[in-house]
Amino acid sequence: MSTTEARDVRLANESWEALLGAQASVMRGFAAERMWDEVALTEYDVLYALKKAGCALRQSELTKRVLLSQPALSRLLDRLEQRGLVGRATDPDDRRGVLITLTDAGAEAQQRVGARHARSVEARLRCLTPDQQRQLRDLCALLTATD
Repeated sequence: MSTTEARDVRLANESWEALLGAQASVMRGFAAERMWDEVALTEYDVLYALKKAGCALRQSELTKRVLLSQPALSRLLDRLEQRGLVGRATDPDDRRGVLITLTDAGAEAQQRVGARHARSVEARLRCLTPDQQRQLRDLCALLTATD
């Protein structure tokens, strides 16, 4: 490996470690907040993903949008369905598939918790200037575009 290649590999790994460290730190901060009495952080992630999608999602698609394994998501969806926050229906286009929908109660819970969470996100990112926040958004979009 050339010196340039070694430097590129080192820089990429340092960048990756910084990204993971920042994500872990921010998520620890969010998890410690008191806003999660109505729904847990992972439950909120599912409700938010459904709200943002604006339509029913197959479980496989929902798995791509949250940081949960397929088995963990299945168990979480069972709990959310029992509480009336999501619904499940057979996909009319593919009877083998199941569509996950956000119920009215789920949308209301997402909105209530989401308002508090949005303020928390803003407070945590306040250490960055608006230009830096835009750069962060754009850089993350580049990374997710390779998915």
